[in-house]
Amino acid sequence: MKVALLGGGVVGSQVASLLQAGTADFAARSGEHLELVGVAVRDTSKVRPGIPAELLTSDAAGLVARGDLDIVVEVMGGIEPARELILAAIKNGASVVTANKALMATHGAELTAAADEAGVDLFYEASVAGAIPLLRPLRESLAGDKVQRVLGIVNGTTNYMLTKMDEQGASYDDVLAEAQRLGYAEADPTADVGGADSAAKAAILATLAFHTNVTIDDVYCEGITEVSQADIEAAREMGFVIKLLAIAELNSDETGVVVRVHPAMVARTHPLASVRDAFNAVFVQAESAGEMMFYGRGAGGAPTASAVLGDLVAAARNRFNRTRSHRPTPYAALQARPIGEARTCYAVAIDVEDRPGVLATIATMFAENGVSIKTVRQDGQEAGALLNVRTHVATEADLSKTVDALRGLEVVKQIAGVTRVEEADES
Repeated sequence: MKVALLGGGVVGSQVASLLQAGTADFAARSGEHLELVGVAVRDTSKVRPGIPAELLTSDAAGLVARGDLDIVVEVMGGIEPARELILAAIKNGASVVTANKALMATHGAELTAAADEAGVDLFYEASVAGAIPLLRPLRESLAGDKVQRVLGIVNGTTNYMLTKMDEQGASYDDVLAEAQRLGYAEADPTADVGGADSAAKAAILATLAFHTNVTIDDVYCEGITEVSQADIEAAREMGFVIKLLAIAELNSDETGVVVRVHPAMVARTHPLASVRDAFNAVFVQAESAGEMMFYGRGAGGAPTASAVLGDLVAAARNRFNRTRSHRPTPYAALQARPIGEARTCYAVAIDVEDRPGVLATIATMFAENGVSIKTVRQDGQEAGALLNVRTHVATEADLSKTVDALRGLEVVKQIAGVTRVEEADES
């Protein structure tokens, strides 16, 4: 079988090297010899470890138009020209393996429909959580169950940064510089720290988990750029750690799905709190199976290449057997619902006047807006008091109304902070 590779960077070089080094094994696993016949790159003069120079070409469009390719592997990234090249490969009868999260989160439905029409496979396991086998279990193993919620850490860069801020007391700027020095963060880290990388992955997870087309535009997104060392310390004092979470869940009446990415306080008793450095972990909660956790390396050349090669073997096996893998169908057609319908707990820090009756006034405002208080802690300050209020589960809309109402109170100087909270014992 003839295989073409689009992209010869860190992941592409690993894929090419491992594919050629394991020729006999891959033939045994897939049923037929897999021959790498071309690698499309921007600069053919650059030495690329693991890729023979004679395989390099700068004509990606010409490579996918050969007409004799069985499988095209896309690891070049970006939306265009990756989308056009994949569509051309599919039109020419090749199955496709991609690691492109941004593309699948934006044009996944279009690419899936094209693959269906052409009768070929489209695999994208490596687009979420690197080497962790996550998408296939959602698509196949849980096909007989009803997924209710997906919750996890899906970006290694931000998890590394938040880990160092928690464990070493380092500032945001210092840990970002360190992450860039170690290669965890790009020179322009916006996609990671701004949350867009996690949002793309959340859209893909939601699409598979809830049998509904979800794009990155449907995902509420906040990054970690506003998380300070003071926030980290405040969370620690309450027995929490801050993580950037991707969450996809059914709304209260199960007519829609809410997908969100944002920092949240996670109880140190929760398994996600122990996920350190650049590792990823995702919880899946299903009606019959209960809770499952998928954990492992979520990024890097070798882990991502592992997932790509797994998909490559699956695609080759299907072509050898003249069959196709199960395709996800958006039969549920659930609506993507706004963040206001999300339900979680909250920690609200309120700077208030230190005088009698203030606490009762604050508690009344929470109750009038449908938010139940779980605990209150008061810290004295020079010219007032700081109330740290933790709530039971409430909707984002009710919490927002509460905060707006609190700001209008004479006894409230300012809302010092609002943080979402994930606790293992809350439902």
